[in-house]
Amino acid sequence: MTMLATTLAAVAASFVLAEEKGMFHMPDASEVRLQAISRTGNEDEWPFSVASGILACVWSGGHRVVSFIEQPEAPDDEHEPPPGRHVIVSANPFELTFLNISSRDLFLPADTVEALIKRVAPFEALGRRLCDQPQGSNIGPGEL
Repeated sequence: MTMLATTLAAVAASFVLAEEKGMFHMPDASEVRLQAISRTGNEDEWPFSVASGILACVWSGGHRVVSFIEQPEAPDDEHEPPPGRHVIVSANPFELTFLNISSRDLFLPADTVEALIKRVAPFEALGRRLCDQPQGSNIGPGEL
């Protein structure tokens, strides 16, 4: 029994040391970070097919998950806007391709997965930094 407790303590300590949460940690609203981002005129490597959206960071499954959320405009005053599409922004090829199958058209076409990873990596880094900021903070465009 003490061997099991020692093993669990070692696993839990590795999460704390790696600034991670437990695998079954359920994030609350205070842990969600959102920031509006837009493409600038001189930005050649913008990875998304829309010009602006929301970058989000939340703890899920024991680690930070960065997402890009489209904000569709309302067609008129009588109808609700359609729900925004979202994609996971990750340099992990599995997460980038398979977890985004339903909304892959939210990314601009890329010749290879490697090319797409090079485009999204700075946005993943920005989203991870966003998770470390106090709620309501904005990371300026010059910090990307």
